[in-house]
Amino acid sequence: MNAALLQKATKVICSHIGEWEVLQESNVILTYMPMGNEVNVRPLLDKYPGKKWVIPRILPGNQMAFHFYDPEKLVMHEYGMLEPSPDCPIVSHEEIDLALVPGLAFDPNGGRLGFGGGFYDRFLCDFKGVTLGVTYNALFINHVPCGEYDIPMRFVVTQKGIHNPLIYTNPR
Repeated sequence: MNAALLQKATKVICSHIGEWEVLQESNVILTYMPMGNEVNVRPLLDKYPGKKWVIPRILPGNQMAFHFYDPEKLVMHEYGMLEPSPDCPIVSHEEIDLALVPGLAFDPNGGRLGFGGGFYDRFLCDFKGVTLGVTYNALFINHVPCGEYDIPMRFVVTQKGIHNPLIYTNPR
């Protein structure tokens, strides 16, 4: 998609997320700082300042730490995305109500194709909140190959709306 189409699709996707009852009822929301052509969900942080927004920081061993979002304390990670400075307050994953999860592609069963590091799958295997995969409709495909450690999304959002997978089976 060209830049104008990406911008239009991003606006529609953010609108769907913002109007979603689950987001409205959530207090602590994990999001991400987009890299490459990932959907830019940053406008939601400005539109809903009363929410407690959390973003991940990459740790050794393909782990993530979670910190409250502070736009004044973002640093560039070597992978090319912004992340919180290590001195930002840490948030326990048990406090997170809703996780907005990026990916390269998603499927109708909640399958997610990530970048291969397993960062989100390590977090999601113990996560008790609601997961929302965030992608463009062009990347919402019929089937994503999933392994035994891949954790499916509970919901997926595209420009066409929020999809509730017809079959929600945990491959573990």
